[in-house]
Amino acid sequence: MVDKTVLARQFIEAIPHARALGLKLKQIGAGEAEITMPYNEDLIGDPRTGVIHGGAVSTILDTCCGAAVMSHPSAPGGTATIDLRIDYMRAATPGQTITARASCYHITRNVAFVRATAMDDDHDRPVATASGSFTVEGK
Repeated sequence: MVDKTVLARQFIEAIPHARALGLKLKQIGAGEAEITMPYNEDLIGDPRTGVIHGGAVSTILDTCCGAAVMSHPSAPGGTATIDLRIDYMRAATPGQTITARASCYHITRNVAFVRATAMDDDHDRPVATASGSFTVEGK
């Protein structure tokens, strides 16, 4: 049997925009995933403040959610985003790594449901939260 966590890791590492953003898969398994994105001046959305662009934050959240789905014991294969709602709570602190954590909490025959949080060094105050639905492919 193929280890789904290995496949998920290989998939994420092969995505060109994930490489461009410096996304690193730190933990994955059983419907949970954690990905980090180091601070990078090329990703600044507001040059006056040095704050990372919200598009980079949305990308790490989306990628982390997909990884959580792929690693879920009931998910047989790949996935794609159906719907993703992101609530931006505050700007990430310039200079700090952003970490996303996602949990796939429910799967039907065709749809997986996921929640995620993005944070910088202040884990008590999220940068953004996300909830979404993803395809369940291969069943």
